[in-house]
Amino acid sequence: MNFFPKLIFIPLFFCLFGVKAISQEAQPLLPDNENLLLTVFLKHDQSMNNVQRGELLNETGFRDSFPPEGVEVVDHYVMMGIGQVIVLKFPPNMLRAVNRVIEQGAWGAYQTEFYITYDLAEARAFQAQQ
Repeated sequence: MNFFPKLIFIPLFFCLFGVKAISQEAQPLLPDNENLLLTVFLKHDQSMNNVQRGELLNETGFRDSFPPEGVEVVDHYVMMGIGQVIVLKFPPNMLRAVNRVIEQGAWGAYQTEFYITYDLAEARAFQAQQ
């Protein structure tokens, strides 16, 4: 007679926790799991003015090579006191190309910072549809 509560508990356990685990596996973390978003800060080097910076960028060919083919510029704006902030969208296999173009073209004119980014508004909208 002692085994009866165990018989009820086992199916109940799998119903509550097993279904939740299966449903979590089926949903992608974010709606676009094919691409990365990367925020790039190009911080002005204040030891040079904009004319000098422009000459350096022309010498390195940065304006011609950035962004690399296959990389989409989602946002690009100037932040006073910091420099340029650019949000890029691209497949993960393009990360090395993005890094290389910035290293070869922007270093010297800018100090760089990179941040993996995600669109929380898009993620919330996706979650609301589920």
